[in-house]
Amino acid sequence: MTAQSLTMSFAGLFILISLGLAHYFGQADLSQVSWLWFTAFVGLNLFQAGFTGFCPLTMGLKKLGFK
Repeated sequence: MTAQSLTMSFAGLFILISLGLAHYFGQADLSQVSWLWFTAFVGLNLFQAGFTGFCPLTMGLKKLGFK
């Protein structure tokens, strides 16, 4: 595992932990539809990209011509 993939995994994990703690202590209600679900999606994607190397945004940017 490279330092970059480990960084992505930790970043995603910390996003998910912070959302979980905010929900647990009543500061965020994740049972309601809100923009926090977008944050959860980003955290999950970062976490899995660190392990698998698959990132939908990277694929899309490469198709648009970015390196």
